[in-house]
Amino acid sequence: MAPLMLALYQPDIPQNAGTMLRTCACLGVAAAIIGPAGFPISDRDFRRAGMDYLDHVTIDRHASFAAFQAWRAACNRSGETRRLLLLSTRATVSYLDCDYREGDILLVGRESAGAPEEVHAAADLALSIPMRPGMRSLNVAVAAAIIMGEALRQLRAL
Repeated sequence: MAPLMLALYQPDIPQNAGTMLRTCACLGVAAAIIGPAGFPISDRDFRRAGMDYLDHVTIDRHASFAAFQAWRAACNRSGETRRLLLLSTRATVSYLDCDYREGDILLVGRESAGAPEEVHAAADLALSIPMRPGMRSLNVAVAAAIIMGEALRQLRAL
């Protein structure tokens, strides 16, 4: 099992999804795509952003958030703890104040709309990246990379 998983909730920009999966491949992080995606997984922009790295990352696909949650519950029942950490601009806890654990799932929302209430309610913890006043958000791929880096640093997984 990879030390971490990055889950993409209904991604809608293929270039960002490809970039995040390429980052997962390089860092040894597993990935999940929670559908429906806003583009076909065979989309050429998705493939171009992921390049040949997509062959080097384990990608689980889930048709819906309910299917993802069922998979996560099955993992937990089998003794494989899968804590869900939501990356959100609405969170009040800094990603720097989290004690990451092996098996954690870092979940990013849609680029266009973030994550809905049901995802917020299901999360074990919501994390944000502190930013200067007046700044709304980072690109989702950049935010994912920042938090994956800190989690892997804490886990000494690199």
